[in-house]
Amino acid sequence: MITIKSTVNASAEKVWKFWNTPEHITKWSFASPDWHTPYAEADVREGGKFKSTMAAKDGSISFDFEGEFTLVKPNEALSYVMADGRKVEITFTQTAEGVEIVESFDPETVNPEEMQRAGWQAILDNFKNYIENN
Repeated sequence: MITIKSTVNASAEKVWKFWNTPEHITKWSFASPDWHTPYAEADVREGGKFKSTMAAKDGSISFDFEGEFTLVKPNEALSYVMADGRKVEITFTQTAEGVEIVESFDPETVNPEEMQRAGWQAILDNFKNYIENN
């Protein structure tokens, strides 16, 4: 598994809301400024489905990021299985500095692991920036 992390200056409740609510997901879930997430849905419960569309702003390419939640512990943890069978585990831990988010995911086999780590970390960094400024 590949693991990334960040600590955000926000309450666990705010982190959970901004992480899981489609109106917020569309504002932070992209790896670079030339991409965006025009659509998101999330049924945040064990067995619930999620889907977000990530797209290049110039319209040249898009893809759906989707899966099913396998563990939902509000304000503490999420796990899900992506449509391609890869697993993701996320923990949200309250610390003196804020909430530490640790995200571990199975790598895919097309792109180098370092590229995958950098892309997922960029999205997590966007989340940190978004939540700390809203």
